[in-house]
Amino acid sequence: MVMTNLDFNAVNDGRVVATQLLQRAIDDCPDYGTLLIPKGNYLVGALFLKSHLTIRFETGAQLIGITAIEAYPEIQTRVAGVEVSWPAAILNLIDVEDVQIEGLGTIDGQGPYWWDLYWGQDQKSGQRQLYDQRDLRWIVDYEVKRPREILVYNAQRITIQDITLRQSGFWNLQITYCQDVHINRVTIKDSNGPSTDGIDIDSSQHVLVENCQLACGDDCIVIKSGRDGDGWRVNRPAEYIEIKNCQIYSGYGVVIGSEISAGVRHVYIHDITFQESGCGFRMKSAASRGGIVEDVRVERLKMVNVQFPFSWLMNWHPQYNQKATVAHLSQDPATPKMWLAVAEQMPIEQQKSQIRDIFVRDVVATLTPDYALPSRAFDLQAFPEKPMTNITFENIQIEAAEFGKIVAVQQLAFQNVNVSVAQENNQANDHYDNR
Repeated sequence: MVMTNLDFNAVNDGRVVATQLLQRAIDDCPDYGTLLIPKGNYLVGALFLKSHLTIRFETGAQLIGITAIEAYPEIQTRVAGVEVSWPAAILNLIDVEDVQIEGLGTIDGQGPYWWDLYWGQDQKSGQRQLYDQRDLRWIVDYEVKRPREILVYNAQRITIQDITLRQSGFWNLQITYCQDVHINRVTIKDSNGPSTDGIDIDSSQHVLVENCQLACGDDCIVIKSGRDGDGWRVNRPAEYIEIKNCQIYSGYGVVIGSEISAGVRHVYIHDITFQESGCGFRMKSAASRGGIVEDVRVERLKMVNVQFPFSWLMNWHPQYNQKATVAHLSQDPATPKMWLAVAEQMPIEQQKSQIRDIFVRDVVATLTPDYALPSRAFDLQAFPEKPMTNITFENIQIEAAEFGKIVAVQQLAFQNVNVSVAQENNQANDHYDNR
């Protein structure tokens, strides 16, 4: 059944707020019905979908996010690996099952408004500068609240396909505590702001991402499982995840981390192309973070002008991860509850992530003659007390300015690996993406 019984023409000019009308249409749609969103521009805040529903965007239908945080009521959710109170997304699939979002429509988050709030038009000011001046880099990403575009939370049997997401204020598409999710032919573009991840797969199982095109300002497709003590408390791993046949055009590639406290396992990444991106296949964590990443298979990657084909840093971005202790913060009764959640640490014996049983093969990474940015073939850095183990690279060809670093890696096998480099390592590239 296709529901078109409301007067959408009254609110499709992108100026009249359409939230209530669309929410009523969602609520009134019968079980296993389809709600058609006709062509037009709809200015909306948070919308909440229900189970057994299909939302179909007509070609040319566009949801435009309101640039007022009040339009997105705060909900209990998870952001960057920590359970906190945070604004809802534009489209919210929370505690639902059997939901489809489909059609050649668009969600536009009006990102520049939110990006300027965070770091200013010059990317050096805004709220970020104020927090940096107080040595609070570790909390600012949580404090400056910005809406996501689609949140799938504690849901199962979800399909999202053919839609375009652009200019997200924060993460574009977040999948948390979910099972059986299929993301197909989704385009993510024009998202060049802070924390504008593409697709975040967080503590979820049996997720397939395929045939997507992504150009982001941060990690393009990323797998997570919780940050530090809060992630350890929740203890829900990410597992049985497949990512295939996608194109990456900017951002930090296909990523595991950095919030991996509950572990990541049984991942298959294959048939991905990368063009002008910062990273190819990336893994990152922090000294204070634990978790085990294991049984990851990566095959048939093609990279052109990628700065770091393999960036696996287990002590990534210390400034972002260096935070005040919970004991110190709890002494001040004015400390926000969210700060305490973010500051929670793992047991010391569980800290430092372990990477093991990673198999990578059939990768070609080349540089065009006019490529001028830094490039480093390998950057694999762990801790001597918790080295990466059983790592295999097979049938690999890489062109790069530098070879890079391999630190604390045991049982490393290079089989038919050819690397062409032009110069010695530049220390300036030792701490990539520490913004």
